[in-house]
Amino acid sequence: MLGQHRSTQRRRPKGPDDEKALIDDMTVLVRRYGRYGYRKIAELLRSTAGWVINDKRVERLWRREGFKVPAKQPKKGRLWLADGSCIRLRAEYPNHVWSYDFVEDRTHEGKKYRMLNIIDEFTHECLAIRVDRRLKSIDVIDVLSDLFILRGVPGHIRSDNGPEFVAKAVQKWITAVGAKTAYITPGSPWENHASRNSFGIYRELQCSAQG
Repeated sequence: MLGQHRSTQRRRPKGPDDEKALIDDMTVLVRRYGRYGYRKIAELLRSTAGWVINDKRVERLWRREGFKVPAKQPKKGRLWLADGSCIRLRAEYPNHVWSYDFVEDRTHEGKKYRMLNIIDEFTHECLAIRVDRRLKSIDVIDVLSDLFILRGVPGHIRSDNGPEFVAKAVQKWITAVGAKTAYITPGSPWENHASRNSFGIYRELQCSAQG
């Protein structure tokens, strides 16, 4: 026994007498308020449970007991209608929601061209691809009018907030034919089905051309 090194001999730490009761109260609050961190829990312990305690002690016990705030779930992007209302619009049947957007690229000599892509969000079918050096709001109306004649008027037409799509002429024309406009939330590119789906089609066309 005399040959044992001093570093191997440790005294087991003994917490305050009220530590078990404190942990029990913390556990109750953590289960009730799952989105609260240790600072909020410490405030509740003082205000509702009558504990005289500081944040550092609560943080120490919080870490020791392994309490964690769950990761916040991302909100689904909301779609704003012309009347200012906010809805979670998801396609439920064919011709319910169409989405459209531009894809840009350059030819081998460096000249830029654009593609207007229109997608049925329910079937994921590419309804039209219009390719030109320049595409304006009148071109959007031209392509949409042909599709309306062939397939009928959809319930909603979704697009980003680009200048071609917020043009008054496009909005006025879409409303006149009986459809509703819906714009994706700024900074939410994952909502733009036309961009995501048509980019995949564009890559397939490139591979086919190279093959």
